[in-house]
Amino acid sequence: MATSTSYVREESNVPFVIRVLWFFLIGWHVTLYWIVAAWLLNLTIIGMPLGLWMLNRVPLVLTLRPPRGYSVAQVRDGRVVEWRHQGVPQHFFLIRLIYFLLIGWWFSLLWSLLGWLLCVSIIGLPFGVWMLNRLPNVTTLMRQ
Repeated sequence: MATSTSYVREESNVPFVIRVLWFFLIGWHVTLYWIVAAWLLNLTIIGMPLGLWMLNRVPLVLTLRPPRGYSVAQVRDGRVVEWRHQGVPQHFFLIRLIYFLLIGWWFSLLWSLLGWLLCVSIIGLPFGVWMLNRLPNVTTLMRQ
């Protein structure tokens, strides 16, 4: 009786053309307001959880890129016995908290504004999108 586990990385179901149209028509300018609103919330203790939630969803607002995860299949004797969705394993919470308090809160603001400014220019667009897609990692070491 052999048991194995398979991991399949899930990708976006939104077609690439729709994501590009979203970015140029809505995403690039709404993202700036989204980042500013998130950071205004982060200035308050009460609003910080919502502000961090918003910063972790910047890639979704920018290009409709959902948070990634994995589909995990448990296979026994050639048959799938269990299928579940699993998020990407994260760093230990205390490490992420210390990083956010020392570095993440101020560095991610600079990172996000620079990324947005690069998105405004044609030459910097690819690097700006790359930067904003990594904003959750820069803010709280969130793995994607």
